[in-house]
Amino acid sequence: MLASFTACAYAELVTKYPQAAGAALYVNKAFKSPFITFMVAFAVMASGVTSASALARAFSGDYFKQFLDAPTIAVSLVFIGLVTLINLRGIAESVKTNAAFTLIEVGGLLLIILIGFLALAGGDAEPSRALEFKEGATPFLAILGGTTLAFYALLGFEDSVNVAEETKDPARAFPRALFGGLLAAGVIYMLVTVTASMVVETNQLANSDGPLLEVVKEGPLGIPLRLFSVIALFALANGALINMIMASRLVYGMSNQGIVPGFFRKVLPGRRTPSAAILFTTALAVVLIITGQLDVLADTTVMLLLLVFAMVNVSVLVLRKDPVEHEHFKAPTLLPVLGAIVSLALVTQNTAEIYIRAGILLAIGVAFWIVNRLTGGSPREMDERELAA
Repeated sequence: MLASFTACAYAELVTKYPQAAGAALYVNKAFKSPFITFMVAFAVMASGVTSASALARAFSGDYFKQFLDAPTIAVSLVFIGLVTLINLRGIAESVKTNAAFTLIEVGGLLLIILIGFLALAGGDAEPSRALEFKEGATPFLAILGGTTLAFYALLGFEDSVNVAEETKDPARAFPRALFGGLLAAGVIYMLVTVTASMVVETNQLANSDGPLLEVVKEGPLGIPLRLFSVIALFALANGALINMIMASRLVYGMSNQGIVPGFFRKVLPGRRTPSAAILFTTALAVVLIITGQLDVLADTTVMLLLLVFAMVNVSVLVLRKDPVEHEHFKAPTLLPVLGAIVSLALVTQNTAEIYIRAGILLAIGVAFWIVNRLTGGSPREMDERELAA
């Protein structure tokens, strides 16, 4: 429900301004400040890298240990290295890999739901556990924490708006796709969550970094654990690849616009992929993997996203004074107001470690801005075409 506030904000803005660039475009149009635009774009980039780092940490957990009990950091670093090689290979190869991994990922989630239905039909499930909380957890704080973490799944908002201009009628097609996708994802995730809690005890799920594997262990289908682990590993790789592609292309685009040092415009000979930007985002991911635990990285991703979402919701209200000639989706005024308030309120629900980590990432962005100005860079107010590029 809370996610729908921000979804409505994106639906209004993308149908009003159907160009690529997402939050950076909307903030740029609303505030006309190159620095604010850059910081929002940098926050989106940083959220992609922290997300990929969290997924790399998850990759090395219980799923991977079905095959080899190796050090977590070593496996995570090898994993992010393989993702980097695919990213360097080219966007066509990356997209094909992503499409294949997505099909495997959805198949795995549907398999979990099937296990739940069969366990319930066979009397092996306990529906009352769906309302249980982890032992020692305060219900209100647990719900609030779950709500905050749910925003982790909304990184795709930025990915989706960047392809809106490819549709024939964005004003009609995008809201349907956005809300339809949000509904479908919500239903699938809710069914998976309820299934997991019915089949496996709450504390057992909470203490595992491979909770769906626990469902397979307890379920009635007798699926080989290694088979499901492969499915889960493909899903984690899929998310990491998407995020690293997005992050590296953002850095490359900002370099093209003169708002980060020109070094990041370098491309790989032959492949023409943005090698400097890819290596920078990979180096950042390596540092995050080495210094952060899975839960810390996930929470940092969410915090950065919430800051971006707050700016997007405020931009909706500011840009109401900027009419356009074509018809577009218009959210009830209350929704972006609530979206901004909720996003900022959830930002406050973090530990000091999360604030410090997110602050350091944003400080890197400020440093890039300053270095670029001192070395003769010329950031400027960007129009839609420049941002989309």
